[in-house]
Amino acid sequence: MFRALVINDNEAEGYHCRLQDVDESQLPPGNVTVDIDYSTLNYKDALAISGKAPIIRSFPMVPGVDFAGTVSASDDAAFAPGDKVILTGWGVGERHWGGLAQRARVEAGWLVNQPDNLSARQAMIIGTAGFTAMLCINALEKQGITPASGSIVVSGASGGVGGVAVSLLARLGYQVSAVTGRPQERDYLLQLGAAEIIDRSELDKPGKPLQKARWAAAIDTVGSHTLANLCASVMHGGAVAACGNAQGMDFPASVAPFILRGITLTGVDSVTVPQAQRQHVWQQLAGLVDDALLESLSDECTLDEAVDSAHQLMAGEIRGRLVVKCR
Repeated sequence: MFRALVINDNEAEGYHCRLQDVDESQLPPGNVTVDIDYSTLNYKDALAISGKAPIIRSFPMVPGVDFAGTVSASDDAAFAPGDKVILTGWGVGERHWGGLAQRARVEAGWLVNQPDNLSARQAMIIGTAGFTAMLCINALEKQGITPASGSIVVSGASGGVGGVAVSLLARLGYQVSAVTGRPQERDYLLQLGAAEIIDRSELDKPGKPLQKARWAAAIDTVGSHTLANLCASVMHGGAVAACGNAQGMDFPASVAPFILRGITLTGVDSVTVPQAQRQHVWQQLAGLVDDALLESLSDECTLDEAVDSAHQLMAGEIRGRLVVKCR
């Protein structure tokens, strides 16, 4: 038996999420079993736990889009009992039982080896958010963006992806403008490495199709009007990496920035990244972060506290990364 958050939806009780004991025989198919040490609470997990969006594809479901732990059993030669592994993406926590549990069974191709200089807890402070942030930075650099290009703006900077993106960019030598709707987080964002704090009210409403060129590039985690305004404010030849939709799925923009300034908008999907690329990105992350930085980005809760914490996350009461201790 192991403990797990389990989401169900039935006529008797409606949609609900509870911590309960689960028999190992209930684990879904897969060729590697992992004892989970840490998971995290991401925005998508909070949506699933709260039922605010149709994240879950079937019931019962264990949420949690990522985890770090130790292989306990494997039918695949790539992994052996005792191996330290990380999982992000692949529909885990949506279509396949996820990481907010003490045990998981998954496919070997979904896992990567945990870098030697990262603990399971540190790996989950980085988690899906940090992995996505690094993919965004790589996407901008692929478009020729360098620290010499100019300032990079990051929306949703008080959130998980945004906060890690600010800190990674600063570590790489970029000047960073951090957009947030929480003025009380100013000191926190400056500590992460932001050079400028911008109130999100400057960007989250309808704006002109082409605006003053302010930034060489942008990482957008929220979508909608914010994404449109960032595109309209990027310099000639600049780039925007889009990875989130916290404000909305719509994109109320025009072609002006693309045909008059030649900017590039690139979408970043962290869910189905090939295994070899995943391993490379994790090695990049392991080389960039340090203990003090990781601690400044995170708080911790237990599995018992995860449901309440998910509702706090939905209410905008949690900043940065929230790590879940599963054992």
